[in-house]
Amino acid sequence: MTSSPGSSSSHPYPRRWRRPPQLITTRRWRLAIPLLALAYMILALGSLEVDGARLMEGLSRGARFVQGFLQPDFTSRWHDIRQGLIESLTMTLTATVVGVLVSIPIGIGAARNLSPRPVYMVCRSIVAISRSLQEIIIAIFLVAMFGFGPFAGFLTLAFASIGFVAKLLADDIEEASASQIEAIRATGASGLQLIHYAIQPQVMPRLIGLSLYRLDINFRESAVIGIVGAGGIGATLNTAIDRYEYDSAGAILLIVIAIVMFAEYGSSYLRKTLQ
Repeated sequence: MTSSPGSSSSHPYPRRWRRPPQLITTRRWRLAIPLLALAYMILALGSLEVDGARLMEGLSRGARFVQGFLQPDFTSRWHDIRQGLIESLTMTLTATVVGVLVSIPIGIGAARNLSPRPVYMVCRSIVAISRSLQEIIIAIFLVAMFGFGPFAGFLTLAFASIGFVAKLLADDIEEASASQIEAIRATGASGLQLIHYAIQPQVMPRLIGLSLYRLDINFRESAVIGIVGAGGIGATLNTAIDRYEYDSAGAILLIVIAIVMFAEYGSSYLRKTLQ
């Protein structure tokens, strides 16, 4: 039986707009919540203690920094800049490699469709702990433990890489094709054979892309954690700013931007080639 053009079977979706259900049905609360939010914003702005004189002084310093950024000096502190870049690149590469290698077994253990529940809970806890702390907080703690230098930065970036890569790798494994996993499992394959033949072909391109993306992130983070003494180009940048050498600071920022752009375009090209 053919349905008529105006019948409901030819229009599976509603043709008339309906107001969505209200989350707050009480009119008193609908008026009170915006007023409370506005009062909170007013109190929050009042707690900032904005000082006009301090604001004008900060604007003048910012103008000097912008002027130094527009006239960068690459020669005066080139030795320190080169040393900081070598430390940052070394920390970035080694921390990414170590972090990815450690995150692979943790990511496999954190996949619900592969691991028994005790292993799953332990690996997920490791991922949650790694992701719950910002790199700058980890760097402060590790600098207090191991002292100033790139070793604390290496440990910071490696620890952060574990949580990042393991979390996304575990999610990719859980979203892998179940039919392919069951087909390999039905042949009597062991756990390692299951991972090699059923999981690896599906997640390897994604893992390579995540590793390259984390490499990019680690270099940018190396410039941040260096400010708290974890070595790298961030320490050189912090020293230049403390000495009011804004032209050298501008040169450092330009170098960081150039390296990040090169890594971004290079990783995008490599991901397209591999996929």
